[in-house]
Amino acid sequence: MMNNALRLGTIVIAWLLLWSHGAAAEDPPLTENVPISEFQNRTEDAKVYDFDAPPQGMFRSIALAEDFEERLGFQRSHEIVPVKPTERFFPNVPAIFIVFLLHQHYQGFTVFGRCMPEQVDGAIPGTIVSEDAMHIALEDDSGYLKLSPPSGGWLPGRYKVEIHVGEQINETSLMGTMRFTIVTSRRQPD
Repeated sequence: MMNNALRLGTIVIAWLLLWSHGAAAEDPPLTENVPISEFQNRTEDAKVYDFDAPPQGMFRSIALAEDFEERLGFQRSHEIVPVKPTERFFPNVPAIFIVFLLHQHYQGFTVFGRCMPEQVDGAIPGTIVSEDAMHIALEDDSGYLKLSPPSGGWLPGRYKVEIHVGEQINETSLMGTMRFTIVTSRRQPD
Protein backbone atom coordinates (compact mmCIF):
# COMPACT_ATOMS: atom_id res chain seq x y z
CA MET A 1 0.00 0.00 0.00
CA MET A 2 2.89 2.31 0.76
CA ASN A 3 4.38 1.69 -2.66
CA ASN A 4 1.11 2.66 -4.36
CA ALA A 5 0.91 5.90 -2.35
CA LEU A 6 4.55 6.68 -3.22
CA ARG A 7 3.86 6.08 -6.91
CA LEU A 8 0.77 8.27 -6.82
CA GLY A 9 2.66 11.04 -5.05
CA THR A 10 5.46 10.87 -7.64
CA ILE A 11 2.95 11.10 -10.48
CA VAL A 12 1.20 14.09 -8.90
CA ILE A 13 4.52 15.91 -8.37
CA ALA A 14 5.60 15.22 -11.95
CA TRP A 15 2.26 16.48 -13.24
CA LEU A 16 2.51 19.65 -11.15
CA LEU A 17 6.04 20.31 -12.42
CA LEU A 18 4.96 19.91 -16.03
CA TRP A 19 1.90 22.11 -15.46
CA SER A 20 3.96 24.83 -13.79
CA HIS A 21 6.45 24.89 -16.70
CA GLY A 22 3.60 25.21 -19.14
CA ALA A 23 1.99 27.98 -17.12
CA ALA A 24 5.26 29.91 -16.87
CA ALA A 25 5.92 29.91 -20.63
CA GLU A 26 3.65 32.32 -22.47
CA ASP A 27 2.27 31.59 -25.90
CA PRO A 28 2.76 34.34 -28.45
CA PRO A 29 -0.39 36.36 -29.01
CA LEU A 30 -2.52 35.46 -31.99
CA THR A 31 -2.82 38.14 -34.61
CA GLU A 32 -5.91 38.34 -36.68
CA ASN A 33 -6.36 39.72 -40.19
CA VAL A 34 -2.64 40.14 -40.94
CA PRO A 35 -1.96 40.68 -44.69
CA ILE A 36 -0.52 37.61 -46.45
CA SER A 37 2.39 39.73 -47.71
CA GLU A 38 3.84 39.71 -44.19
CA PHE A 39 4.14 35.92 -44.35
CA GLN A 40 5.68 35.76 -47.84
CA ASN A 41 8.73 37.25 -49.50
CA ARG A 42 8.29 40.98 -49.49
CA THR A 43 8.62 42.66 -52.88
CA GLU A 44 10.89 45.38 -51.45
CA ASP A 45 13.35 42.65 -50.35
CA ALA A 46 13.35 40.81 -53.69
CA LYS A 47 16.17 41.48 -56.15
CA VAL A 48 14.77 41.89 -59.65
CA TYR A 49 16.62 39.88 -62.30
CA ASP A 50 17.89 42.10 -65.13
CA PHE A 51 17.58 40.36 -68.51
CA ASP A 52 19.25 43.38 -70.15
CA ALA A 53 22.52 42.75 -68.27
CA PRO A 54 25.09 39.93 -68.59
CA PRO A 55 23.62 36.56 -67.57
CA GLN A 56 23.92 35.39 -63.98
CA GLY A 57 22.67 32.34 -62.12
CA MET A 58 24.13 29.33 -63.89
CA PHE A 59 27.05 31.38 -65.29
CA ARG A 60 30.05 31.74 -62.96
CA SER A 61 31.55 34.17 -65.46
CA ILE A 62 30.94 35.30 -69.02
CA ALA A 63 33.14 37.56 -71.17
CA LEU A 64 33.56 38.83 -74.71
CA ALA A 65 37.01 38.12 -76.15
CA GLU A 66 39.08 38.16 -79.34
CA ASP A 67 39.83 34.45 -78.99
CA PHE A 68 39.79 31.54 -76.54
CA GLU A 69 42.22 28.92 -75.31
CA GLU A 70 41.59 25.42 -74.04
CA ARG A 71 43.46 24.41 -70.89
CA LEU A 72 43.55 21.40 -68.67
CA GLY A 73 41.37 22.30 -65.69
CA PHE A 74 41.58 21.60 -61.97
CA GLN A 75 39.85 18.21 -62.26
CA ARG A 76 41.69 17.27 -65.46
CA SER A 77 38.79 18.56 -67.52
CA HIS A 78 39.00 20.84 -70.54
CA GLU A 79 38.53 24.44 -69.48
CA ILE A 80 37.90 27.16 -72.06
CA VAL A 81 39.30 30.57 -71.09
CA PRO A 82 39.08 33.94 -72.88
CA VAL A 83 42.10 35.40 -74.69
CA LYS A 84 42.25 39.21 -74.85
CA PRO A 85 38.89 39.91 -73.20
CA THR A 86 37.38 43.18 -74.38
CA GLU A 87 34.13 44.86 -75.30
CA ARG A 88 35.69 46.90 -78.14
CA PHE A 89 36.60 45.27 -81.43
CA PHE A 90 37.90 46.48 -84.79
CA PRO A 91 35.89 45.96 -88.01
CA ASN A 92 38.44 43.46 -89.35
CA VAL A 93 38.16 41.08 -86.37
CA PRO A 94 37.73 37.53 -87.76
CA ALA A 95 35.26 36.55 -85.02
CA ILE A 96 33.96 37.68 -81.65
CA PHE A 97 33.91 35.05 -78.91
CA ILE A 98 31.71 34.84 -75.85
CA VAL A 99 33.49 32.61 -73.33
CA PHE A 100 31.73 31.37 -70.21
CA LEU A 101 32.25 29.24 -67.09
CA LEU A 102 29.25 27.45 -65.60
CA HIS A 103 28.19 26.36 -62.15
CA GLN A 104 27.55 22.64 -61.66
CA HIS A 105 24.52 21.43 -63.60
CA TYR A 106 22.68 18.12 -63.69
CA GLN A 107 21.45 18.05 -67.26
CA GLY A 108 22.74 18.86 -70.73
CA PHE A 109 21.42 21.96 -72.50
CA THR A 110 22.28 24.39 -75.29
CA VAL A 111 23.57 27.95 -74.98
CA PHE A 112 22.51 30.24 -77.84
CA GLY A 113 23.83 33.66 -78.82
CA ARG A 114 21.93 36.00 -81.15
CA CYS A 115 23.75 39.16 -82.23
CA MET A 116 21.89 42.21 -83.50
CA PRO A 117 22.76 45.87 -84.08
CA GLU A 118 21.65 48.24 -81.36
CA GLN A 119 23.10 51.58 -82.49
CA VAL A 120 24.70 51.00 -85.89
CA ASP A 121 24.35 53.42 -88.80
CA GLY A 122 22.98 51.66 -91.88
CA ALA A 123 21.66 48.63 -89.96
CA ILE A 124 18.15 47.89 -88.76
CA PRO A 125 18.07 47.44 -84.97
CA GLY A 126 16.85 44.02 -83.88
CA THR A 127 17.88 42.24 -87.09
CA ILE A 128 19.93 39.13 -86.34
CA VAL A 129 23.32 39.53 -88.05
CA SER A 130 25.21 36.62 -86.45
CA GLU A 131 24.33 33.70 -84.19
CA ASP A 132 25.83 30.56 -82.73
CA ALA A 133 24.89 27.72 -80.38
CA MET A 134 26.88 25.28 -78.25
CA HIS A 135 25.57 22.10 -76.67
CA ILE A 136 26.75 21.72 -73.08
CA ALA A 137 27.10 18.13 -71.89
CA LEU A 138 26.73 17.08 -68.28
CA GLU A 139 30.49 17.05 -67.72
CA ASP A 140 31.16 20.47 -69.34
CA ASP A 141 31.85 23.42 -67.08
CA SER A 142 32.87 25.95 -69.73
CA GLY A 143 32.14 26.82 -73.32
CA TYR A 144 32.11 29.52 -75.98
CA LEU A 145 30.02 31.04 -78.73
CA LYS A 146 31.62 32.27 -81.97
CA LEU A 147 30.02 35.25 -83.68
CA SER A 148 31.24 35.44 -87.27
CA PRO A 149 31.10 38.77 -89.10
CA PRO A 150 27.92 39.37 -91.10
CA SER A 151 28.16 39.50 -94.89
CA GLY A 152 29.87 42.78 -95.68
CA GLY A 153 31.74 42.74 -92.34
CA TRP A 154 31.09 44.45 -89.05
CA LEU A 155 29.79 48.00 -89.34
CA PRO A 156 31.02 50.44 -86.67
CA GLY A 157 28.60 50.88 -83.77
CA ARG A 158 27.06 49.14 -80.76
CA TYR A 159 25.75 45.56 -80.91
CA LYS A 160 23.89 43.44 -78.39
CA VAL A 161 23.92 39.67 -78.01
CA GLU A 162 20.99 37.89 -76.39
CA ILE A 163 22.11 34.80 -74.45
CA HIS A 164 19.47 32.05 -74.36
CA VAL A 165 19.65 28.67 -72.56
CA GLY A 166 17.56 25.56 -73.11
CA GLU A 167 16.66 23.24 -75.96
CA GLN A 168 15.43 26.03 -78.23
CA ILE A 169 14.99 29.80 -78.22
CA ASN A 170 11.60 30.90 -76.92
CA GLU A 171 10.06 33.61 -74.74
CA THR A 172 11.37 32.02 -71.52
CA SER A 173 14.90 31.02 -72.58
CA LEU A 174 16.52 34.50 -72.35
CA MET A 175 19.20 34.58 -69.61
CA GLY A 176 20.81 37.96 -70.27
CA THR A 177 22.37 40.33 -72.77
CA MET A 178 25.99 41.07 -73.66
CA ARG A 179 27.06 44.24 -75.52
CA PHE A 180 30.08 45.15 -77.60
CA THR A 181 31.23 48.01 -79.83
CA ILE A 182 32.90 47.92 -83.22
CA VAL A 183 35.26 50.92 -83.29
CA THR A 184 36.03 52.87 -86.46
CA SER A 185 39.83 52.94 -86.36
CA ARG A 186 41.60 50.16 -88.22
CA ARG A 187 43.96 47.77 -86.48
CA GLN A 188 47.58 47.93 -87.52
CA PRO A 189 49.13 44.60 -88.59
CA ASP A 190 51.11 42.89 -85.80
